[in-house]
Amino acid sequence: MALNEEDGNQSEDVSLWDKMMTLPQYLIPQHTLSLFMYRLTRCEVVWFKNVFIRFITRQYKVNMAEAAETDLATYPSFNAFFTRLLKEGVRPIADNDIVSPVDGVVSQAGPIVSGQIVQAKGQDYSVLSLLGGDDALTAEFVGGQFATIYLSPKDYHRIHMPVTGKLRKMRYVPGDLFSVSPRTARTVPDLFARNERVVVTFDTELGPMVMVLVGAIFVGSMATVWSGQITPGYGKAVRQWTYDDAEAMMIEKGQEMGRFNMGSTVVLLFGEQAVTFNDQIVAEMPIQLGHGMV
Repeated sequence: MALNEEDGNQSEDVSLWDKMMTLPQYLIPQHTLSLFMYRLTRCEVVWFKNVFIRFITRQYKVNMAEAAETDLATYPSFNAFFTRLLKEGVRPIADNDIVSPVDGVVSQAGPIVSGQIVQAKGQDYSVLSLLGGDDALTAEFVGGQFATIYLSPKDYHRIHMPVTGKLRKMRYVPGDLFSVSPRTARTVPDLFARNERVVVTFDTELGPMVMVLVGAIFVGSMATVWSGQITPGYGKAVRQWTYDDAEAMMIEKGQEMGRFNMGSTVVLLFGEQAVTFNDQIVAEMPIQLGHGMV
C-alpha cells in the first residue's frame, strides 16, 4: 500500500512539474518569436548556418545517412537542411490500405467517440473544434478513427499521403502557437484545437480523410505542394479554399503533400468506412513514413 501511495505522489509531482514548465508558454509572444525563428532558419551566412545545423544534428542525433545529401555544409540554410530529402528507397511504402504520412511518434490513436478525440491520458477535445467549427465536415467523421503523430527535431519533415486521395478543400484556422511536445499535450487543454492549423480534406476510396497540420512555437511556416507557403503571415480569420473537379489534384499514396519548416504534429481523421487501424498503432509507438497502419 505504501508503494502505491508513493507512486501516486510521484504522478502528482510530475503533473505539477509539467504545469510549471508549460506556464511560460502562456506569457511569451508566440507569433513574434516564431517569425524571428522563420528568418533565422533562412539565414545563409555560412558560418552561422553551419554551426546551427551541426548543433541540431549532434543534439538530436539526426541520421544523416538517410539523407539524399549527407554533406551538411552543402545546405544553403538551416531550413534547407531541416526539410531535406531522403535517399531513394529508404522509406518504402507498404501495400497496406493506410500508411503513416510522416516519421514520428504516435501520440494517440483510436476511435472517435461522441465527436471526441483523445489528446492525452484524461484529456479529450472535439473534432468540431479541431476542424475550426465546420459542422458539415465534422459529421463525416462520426464513428470514424483518428491518429495523432508528433514529429521531433530529428525527424524527416516532409508530409506524404497515407492513402491516395483527391483534394477537396483546405482551411486555415488561426490560433495559438504552443509547443506540441508530449509535455504540453499533457498540460494544455484542447492543444491541437487551439493552435494554428491547416485542415486539408481529401476524398479517397476509403471515404473522407482529413489531414490536420498543426502549427507550433518556432514552426516558421507550413506549406503544401499545391499552394506553397501558407504561414506566415499569421491571420486572425479562418480562410478556406475549395477545389472543383477541374482544380482538384489527385495525390497518390506515398507522394509528398506538404511540409513543416520546424517540427510539429499531424492529426489524421478517417470516416467509419475506413479499415480500423491495427493494434500496433498505440500511444508512444515510433513510426516511419510508409509504415502500414492497418
